[in-house]
Parts: sequence; C-alpha cells; structure tokens
Amino acid sequence: MTPMSLRWGLLSTARINRAVIPAIRGSSRSELTAVASRTLDRAREYAAEWSIPRALGSYEALIADPLIDVIYIPLPNHLHVEWTVKALEAGKHVLCEKPLALSVADVDRIVEASRRTGKTAAEAFMYRHHPLTQAVQDFAAGGRLGRITIYRGAFSFHLTREGDVRLDPAMGGGSLWDVGCYPLSYANLIAGAAPVDVFGWQRTSDRGVDMEFFAMLRYADGSVAQFDCGFAGPFRAEMEVVGTGGTLRIYRPFKTDERSRLEFTAATDEVEQIAFAPETAYSGEIADIEAAALDGARPQVTLAESRRTVQTIVALYESARRAQTVAV
Repeated sequence: MTPMSLRWGLLSTARINRAVIPAIRGSSRSELTAVASRTLDRAREYAAEWSIPRALGSYEALIADPLIDVIYIPLPNHLHVEWTVKALEAGKHVLCEKPLALSVADVDRIVEASRRTGKTAAEAFMYRHHPLTQAVQDFAAGGRLGRITIYRGAFSFHLTREGDVRLDPAMGGGSLWDVGCYPLSYANLIAGAAPVDVFGWQRTSDRGVDMEFFAMLRYADGSVAQFDCGFAGPFRAEMEVVGTGGTLRIYRPFKTDERSRLEFTAATDEVEQIAFAPETAYSGEIADIEAAALDGARPQVTLAESRRTVQTIVALYESARRAQTVAV
C-alpha cells in the first residue's frame, strides 16, 4: 500500500457491497482491508468469499481499528446516523449509503461530528459522480433548454423478498426513502435548491410502509417536479427535464449501465443524442472520498445537499399523512 492511499473497512456484509468492492479494488488510491459482521464466523466466511484480508466480529471492532482510514456503511437506514457519528468520532472518514439520515436533526448531528473531528462524511449517491449526470448538468446550464419548467422522474421495481428491511417501518423502510430519493435529489440538483412546498400521496402496506409514492414539488422559480416511486410495479428508471427550448430525457440515470443514454428533443422536434464518457457506476464515489480524504477536496455530495434531500423527503411524508401541501 502506498503512503497516499486509503484503507477501507466494510461495516457489515450487506448485498450492496458486491457493487462497491470492485470499485474500491479498481482504484490505485484505495485498498480493501477489512470487513466486520455481528459474528466473527460470518465475517470470516464473507472475508474468504471476497478475499478480504481481515475479518472482525463486531462493528465496534472495525470502528476502533487503527489500520482503517475509511468506513463504508451499508446498514439498514435507521442505523446510518449512529454508526456514521461513531466512525467520525473514532477518526475515520465515512461513505454512508443513502439515505444519510431519516430526519433533518440527525443530518445536523453528522454535520457537527464531521466539523468537530475534521473527517469527511458523504452520502453514497453513486449517480452523482457519473459522467452522465455531469453531462445533464452541463446541458441544463448551457441554455439550449431555455427556461426549465418541469422535472419528471420515476424509479420503481417489484420488491418480493419477504423480510426485507425496506418493508419494515422501524428500520426506515419505504419506497420514498429507498428509491424515490433518486428522482427527488435529481430534481433538486438541477433546480439548485430545495422546493418551496410539496404534495405527496402514498399507497401503504399493512405495516404502514409506502409501497408506492407520488410526489409534486414546486420551486421558487415557478418550475415543478413530478415523480413516482415504488416497490409494486415494473422496473422503471428515468428522468426528464423540460424547458421552453426542448426536452432532455435521461434513460437509466440512477445506476448507469450500457443502456443508459441522454437524448435532447428540441422544440422543433429534432432529436439529438448527447454523448457522455463511459464509467462504472460506483468508481466515482470512491474517487470522491479519496479526493476528500487525501487531497482536502470538498465531497461532491455535500452534507448541505444531503440535508436538502432529507428535508424534502420528510416534508413529502408529512404531506401524505396530512393530505395537504406542506412548506419545505
């Protein structure tokens, strides 16, 4: 390991690790060194499966390990804040899966811990680091869309696995937290702000988790976002940005693959394919933590942006409960 590289530890053996591990190993500035589980036997089994050098039998052991620089947290949603703050206070940088927190107050706890310790905490929205997203931002800023009036998005799939933590309200379950956060944060990103007010409607399970959520957001400039998300429909992943000069359509924007593409339809109905650089879906977020931890750069997904996302989601849930528009 070179002196200017990061030693990573995985806090749990979650399924999402299989996407992040190749990205860590694909970087010359990072090394995957340890994994922790709630039992040592499970950690050893996982370490053997993925050729990870060290296995630790508790989350606390990984947090305290002096040979770890960065901790990746893919735990259930309700545990994100607790372990992010503990890792920061132990002197580790943190990449935490979305959502970073389930309340604005808890985002603020992480902000304070990061400020106090001088360590980076970032929310793992992998799409934010992909060249496709940068191409969308550049195009939106370039003027050809004219005045942007509408953002439209969707992210849905069939969730059929019994006992999945995303179906448990006590664990921060729900489709808005899990997949709705993508089109929501995407609209906020291009708009450059949180909405001024929102309206939400949901279909819930017997346990009270939103299986489908439908949202409208209004921004200060008069533009409006509409999106839906859910666990009860076919796979859909799309965004659309509509302006007075045309429509920008983003196909498969959230977890990019070979079928992702960017298409502009001008007001004259001419269609143009917009090029962007190919890149694996998770490599950018690893490079982003490296730049923050080793070079002192600001993370691309700032804690202020994460706060904006959580603030909007909380307002949408409140709107759905009250069946009325809620100010953000």
